[in-house]
Amino acid sequence: MRVLIVEDEPYMAEAIRDGLRLEAIAADIAGDGDTALRLLRFNEYDIAVLDRDIPGPTGDEIARRIVASGTGTPILMLTAADRLDDKTTGFGLGADDYLTKPFDLQELVLRLRALDRRRAHNRPPVREIAGLRLDPFRREVYRDGRYVALTRKQFAVLEVLVAAEGGVVGAEELLARAWDENADPFTNAVRITVSGLRKRLGEPWLIATVPGVGYRVDNGEDGG
Repeated sequence: MRVLIVEDEPYMAEAIRDGLRLEAIAADIAGDGDTALRLLRFNEYDIAVLDRDIPGPTGDEIARRIVASGTGTPILMLTAADRLDDKTTGFGLGADDYLTKPFDLQELVLRLRALDRRRAHNRPPVREIAGLRLDPFRREVYRDGRYVALTRKQFAVLEVLVAAEGGVVGAEELLARAWDENADPFTNAVRITVSGLRKRLGEPWLIATVPGVGYRVDNGEDGG
């Protein structure tokens, strides 16, 4: 398990990290909101442990962004805000659990493991088609047993195509599902991303272009 500890008190953050390591739980530390967002952008965490009162974007804002990202990363708020209305607000922001300070480290460990078990039960299924294996939880792709490194956008596009189970997916649908709402409908980003994805997956080509219609996962070579 790998968790992100967002806590602006260095001594407490380091104590939590060191205690979790003894329980075989890896932990990264962020002492402010900007650092937390940067770590979340470049790493995948099983759980985010948030103090609500931190410099920069608050723990509440980080919780909002985690929920909006759609990653499904569980959130445990670890904070001194212990009133009932504080907890109500925290859960309303998307927290999966709420632990108030002071706390016992062993209780934190138990809660983290409970959240991790719950997350494991909700993992999306691994999809396989045409020798391709896509694990949406681990965000890993294999072709004929070979690991394929993809960018986030390439993975998002492939996930949509694989979910179609051989059906054709139009460029507009890919744009709507793999890009955000601000994407330019006239952009050539879909074509460029599919081209790069096809090259990453290697020959024989798995992604076929259906002229004037869209793209699909195919066993044969692609003529587009």
